[in-house]
Amino acid sequence: MNSADAGPQGSEGSTVPSSDVPGRRSALLAVGALLLVTIIGTMSNNIVNVPLRQVAADFDEPVAYAVLCVSAFSLMLAITLPLTGWLGDRFGRKRVLVAFLALMCASQLAAALAPNLPFLIGTRALQGLGCSAIPPLVMGILIVVYPQQRGRLMGAWAAANGVGQALGPPVGGIVADAFGWRAIFVLVAVLTGIALAVISAAVPRVEPREAPFHVPGAVLLTGGAGLVLLGATLLSQPVVDRRVDVALVVLGVLLLAGFVRVSYGNPRALIPLRLIGEVRFFRSCFAAFAQMFMLGTSLVAAPLVLTGPMGLSLSQAGVIFFALPVMMAVSAPLVGRVAERWSPRGVLRLGLLGIVLVALASAVVVSAEVPPLVPLVLCLLLAGVAMAMVQTPAATGATRSPAGAIGSGLGLFNLTRFAGSTAGAAWVAMIAPSGRMGVIFVGAAVVGLVALGVTFAGRTPAHEPDVVAVAA
Repeated sequence: MNSADAGPQGSEGSTVPSSDVPGRRSALLAVGALLLVTIIGTMSNNIVNVPLRQVAADFDEPVAYAVLCVSAFSLMLAITLPLTGWLGDRFGRKRVLVAFLALMCASQLAAALAPNLPFLIGTRALQGLGCSAIPPLVMGILIVVYPQQRGRLMGAWAAANGVGQALGPPVGGIVADAFGWRAIFVLVAVLTGIALAVISAAVPRVEPREAPFHVPGAVLLTGGAGLVLLGATLLSQPVVDRRVDVALVVLGVLLLAGFVRVSYGNPRALIPLRLIGEVRFFRSCFAAFAQMFMLGTSLVAAPLVLTGPMGLSLSQAGVIFFALPVMMAVSAPLVGRVAERWSPRGVLRLGLLGIVLVALASAVVVSAEVPPLVPLVLCLLLAGVAMAMVQTPAATGATRSPAGAIGSGLGLFNLTRFAGSTAGAAWVAMIAPSGRMGVIFVGAAVVGLVALGVTFAGRTPAHEPDVVAVAA
């Protein structure tokens, strides 16, 4: 294809065929569909959290077993992110996204017909696999087709994630109360089908490219990440010996070390180590981990405080906690515009500083015998703003780095995000039984402080050129 016949072009020669370059109306429709599917994917992660007791009762199983419906989704989602990113590079981002959305739609319908809990858990794992294509491929499509609007689009992408976080629990609870838990999966299947149809029709394609694939590295990265996240997830299961948890995490770390070993200097590495260590990608991953650690901590700890020492009902606690993800969603687009005009790293640092200060303030508030409601709500609102100030520039920084030019790099960035959320929930599971709720938020402050320090490491490239993704 001659350059004259191509649309936007990436740094390694990827092109959008000129016939596929969208007009303004088509572009708005395409972006809207991509953001809608981001909301659906994020919402799917936590939409069954509220009706878990109903699910367990229907199958006459303990609630602790039904929790695997949540962890099966999140684990499969997290560990396959780099691989689905690579598939997008190799076979075309739009094509792979459409295929995985079809898998997600089918597995949602299968879950609605689940005859027993093991079958439901299996379909939830398939849903996580289908959803794993959404974060890296949506990010990749947005930045390669609309490179001049990177900051604003990453703000909108961050807002979509916040909306999904906010909608999941209440939608799951309302639909399950009205129609039963199986209706939740029918609803998500319908929404996914609508998004799939619009994406197929409106989203431009970008030519795929040859992408290296190193089988040992892929196995070590996937297995290592899976074991670390599984060990962290099982911390919330009292029936599992802590020594088993520790052994899983240690084995996972060893496998990740093996990934580093086999990838070092390997021209066919799934993700070249020099790209992972590049300053913009490195600090973006650390910042995203800290932001999601704070979110994971808040998602679990705040409801425990609201329904425990504060004595609120589940519905009251849900309405109050709704403030945090809503504030994230509302703040993210504005943060994207500010970061475009000012400095993404400056906004990132302010956001991380905000996370540290809000976490410390939250630690003081929840340490009271009966925490006061107004200060706690204020902390939730400020936490939402601070997390939006981290999530948007972190995503922008990751997509501007050379690692953001490959699907597996975007997958690794999103794997880091989900690892932060899992680690935050595991931290709460470790500390909450002791009743020291303030310590939980102090831990979140420490993680945020470390990430803030990392933003001062290394020297940013002089011109911070936009590196456009190189695969459809």
